[in-house]
Amino acid sequence: MRIVDLSMPVESHFRWAPEVLVKGDIAAGDQFRVTRLATTCHGFSHVDAQAHFVAHAPTIEATPLERVVGACRVLDLSACADDAPIGPEALASADPGGAEGEILLLATRWSARRDYKTPEFWTQAPWLTREAAEWLLARRPSAVAFDFPQDYPIRLLLKGESVPSAEHVTHDVLLRAGVTLIEYVINTAQLRAPRVLLSAAPLLIPNADGAPARIYAIEGLDV
Repeated sequence: MRIVDLSMPVESHFRWAPEVLVKGDIAAGDQFRVTRLATTCHGFSHVDAQAHFVAHAPTIEATPLERVVGACRVLDLSACADDAPIGPEALASADPGGAEGEILLLATRWSARRDYKTPEFWTQAPWLTREAAEWLLARRPSAVAFDFPQDYPIRLLLKGESVPSAEHVTHDVLLRAGVTLIEYVINTAQLRAPRVLLSAAPLLIPNADGAPARIYAIEGLDV
């Protein structure tokens, strides 16, 4: 059995400014060391609830754990080009095959190609076409995980540009249909197996539209 951590650390980043406040110094005589964290639910590695994109939809505490923890097949997209669309043909050729209801992990090994702390990670990444999102939906996955900023408008939002909702194709096609999105996964270059057990359990934050998650894959299990 082999465990691969796929989580982006919650630390200083040009996109987000998490507040990490440490109180107490045991060496100085304090009984406890206590850390306080304040950050967005949609930064770093996280899970989207349907309420993130759909009015009056379920929030993150309604996401069943079996949707985000379970059998996962890894689609090796490491041959995809920088700053280029990924269509359904590329997904079909990368899919190792499996049953409906599994988690799909789209692995471009992007964090090995660009540093996630830099703008280039977000502005030079490949992205999914609407046809690709529809192909994923047709597989009827419980969730889809991405190791790259999967919707083209991400780079435009970083410039302050307004983008119609329909152009966020994975949100418009998948999340709207109830497929959970697992976003900003890293370290997929460390994966060796086409099938893993994936855990992307979000923090239980009532009424939140998403939540941070510690995401990891376990290889060597019969899944």
